[in-house]
Amino acid sequence: MKDVEWWPFKERADRERLRLGLEKAGVPAVAEVSAESPREVAGATTVDAITAKALFDRGVSFVDVRGRARWILGHIQGAIVLDFKTDFNEASLLAVVGKDQDVVIYCSGAKCLRSSRACAKAVGWGFENVYYLREGFPGWKAAGYPIAVQ
Repeated sequence: MKDVEWWPFKERADRERLRLGLEKAGVPAVAEVSAESPREVAGATTVDAITAKALFDRGVSFVDVRGRARWILGHIQGAIVLDFKTDFNEASLLAVVGKDQDVVIYCSGAKCLRSSRACAKAVGWGFENVYYLREGFPGWKAAGYPIAVQ
């Protein structure tokens, strides 16, 4: 139910009704999550928010692999959204960067497996300069770096 905060609703009351309904249905407030994104991805360079900011300042492309619903609520300024489940493929990534160009890939932090999987795919497709921002959007935002909301 904690994830309900990320769901796009025009009216807060609608979100609260959903939360109450889930509670009545017996859905736990916090799901058991055991999966954690790996610290490193073979062929990619893991970076923290400070290093990512230096890449950002150099004009490197950032790709957010979260779903569009989360992206519109907040993302790294200038980032391109390529939803890992529906939009992320070799052709869509090539439309953003060349295989020899730098690219930073991120999602929702250490519990989000999308960015590590996207980095592994990018490396497998022959992208040479893949940066893995493991701490994702939450780490970037916590560092006080530029964000945007659509």
